[in-house]
Amino acid sequence: MPRKSTRIVHAAGRAAGPSVPVNPPVVRASTVLFDKLATWRDYRTRRDHERLLTYGARGTDTAFALERALCELEGGYRAQLFPTGLAAIAGVFMAYLKPGDHLLLSDAVYGPVRRLCEEHLRANGVACEYYAADGSDLEARIRAGTRMIYVECPGSLVYEMIDLPRVASLAKPRGILVVADNTWGSGWLYNPLALGADASVIAVTKYIGGHSDLMMGAVVTTETAWKPVGRLADTMGLTASADDAYLALRGLRTLGARMEMHQRNALAVVDWLSSHAGIGEIFFPALPSHPGHEIWKRDFGGVNGLVSFELDGADAKDMERMIDALELFGIGASWGGFESVVLPADVASSRTVTDWSGRGPIVRLHIGLEDPRDLIEDLECGFAAL
Repeated sequence: MPRKSTRIVHAAGRAAGPSVPVNPPVVRASTVLFDKLATWRDYRTRRDHERLLTYGARGTDTAFALERALCELEGGYRAQLFPTGLAAIAGVFMAYLKPGDHLLLSDAVYGPVRRLCEEHLRANGVACEYYAADGSDLEARIRAGTRMIYVECPGSLVYEMIDLPRVASLAKPRGILVVADNTWGSGWLYNPLALGADASVIAVTKYIGGHSDLMMGAVVTTETAWKPVGRLADTMGLTASADDAYLALRGLRTLGARMEMHQRNALAVVDWLSSHAGIGEIFFPALPSHPGHEIWKRDFGGVNGLVSFELDGADAKDMERMIDALELFGIGASWGGFESVVLPADVASSRTVTDWSGRGPIVRLHIGLEDPRDLIEDLECGFAAL
């Protein structure tokens, strides 16, 4: 079988014919016309389990090509596109959970997921409970009514690691679904389905898109887990535009090359940070000192551009001066694009199981594709402002 980088370049296939474009064309459509009424009936009968062009809300050939490529990337059975990563997460919860179910979530989940649980899932009868980001208390929190364990590995902001095969070994005998947020690994560095998850959620907005110019989410599942997600998306009319699907496909082809650059640049920045007197703890799974480093070595194919660090002997105003002094690092939400960005990481208010109070300010960097020497010089200017 071809290696992953080769498979991604050729994923989704090409149209048959003596002369075809390399990239799947952008197919925009709402109404789709059929030659005969019998064909229309046949397609409507088959569209729940096949990718067929029947109506724009159910996807076009461009979206289907991206879905096939994501399945290739993640090793999944089927994929469903959503307008954003958060919409994909919400879609998973709505597809699998019902009133009375118990949901276990990592204490390190993406911040808006907490609001989704508090304001919507709880209001609709789903019991939401958080477990320690490393999974140390997970088994003790499982109930008779637990329906899903939601994993984020590494965790948001400070990249806590969890043993996903162990989680799956706890869940499978009890009939509990395991869903993993795989935006950090984006299918290139991490493959949750191969490690026992039933569904993998990716914010395509980030590394797969890679250029900070599209919004999209995707859910990739095993065959047994597929039907509820596909049914929900069809019922609610959830899809993504053909133009964004084209951009995501385009980004996907260079994912491997970009991830290698993000890793190389991040390693250079971390090496510099490690020798800086103003730095406390550095949060980066490739560091031997990082909690869960052995899990990272076993389950992951590398690191990305995300690096967080604690400012030693500083306060929030010091951190603000440092960030404001940076020029190459833009101040902005999201990450995964070609550019470097910086934000404060308020871990203490983002955790309810683990106590992060009493720590120094934590800064989150996304290391982009710039020359790392320039990024280090920019950080030197930031630290000089302290």
